[in-house]
Amino acid sequence: MTRTTDVHAVLKAAEPLVHQHAPEIQAYGYTISMPIALSENVRKESVENLNQLLADTMTLRDLYKKHHWQVAGPTFYSLHLLFDKHYGEQNEIVDAIAERIQVLGGVSVAMAADVADMTLIPRPPKGREEVPVQISRLLHAHEIILQEARAMARRAAAAGDDGTSGLLSGSVVRTNELQAWFVAEHVVDTPLVHAK
Repeated sequence: MTRTTDVHAVLKAAEPLVHQHAPEIQAYGYTISMPIALSENVRKESVENLNQLLADTMTLRDLYKKHHWQVAGPTFYSLHLLFDKHYGEQNEIVDAIAERIQVLGGVSVAMAADVADMTLIPRPPKGREEVPVQISRLLHAHEIILQEARAMARRAAAAGDDGTSGLLSGSVVRTNELQAWFVAEHVVDTPLVHAK
């Protein structure tokens, strides 16, 4: 009988502790001190800027996945693959921006509802759109991100936040410029079969 009690105790100890609740350990919008040789004001400004860029980058990433699933027409296969490739690249940028926010002592925006409230990128309809409209949406989103990333990179550099400036002027700007070029070339009005 003692052995059965011990087995039950062991089994009970192996059960996951579910339905736990506790207060947040850090509220959104507040920065904690980090030993990275940047003042609180510099870190706070970079965190605010990066969270806006993060919301917009997450929106662009999700636009790519939406269009990957919903693309139609004669360019379906090539755009289906391209949109998915760009989705993956944007997902890497999302992770890099979110991690930079955490390094600076901030809290990165993470949930879809919060992203939808924050983003500057216009919300698309739930349904399918024609390829030129999909591409126009993507190009507009890239332009929004490029404008804010360049301005934020200059502000971060002027404040001595080289890590943020480097991320923005490196990965964010270069990837978005290249993707915008790849996508924009699909709406150049050139003949498919006969020269003009």
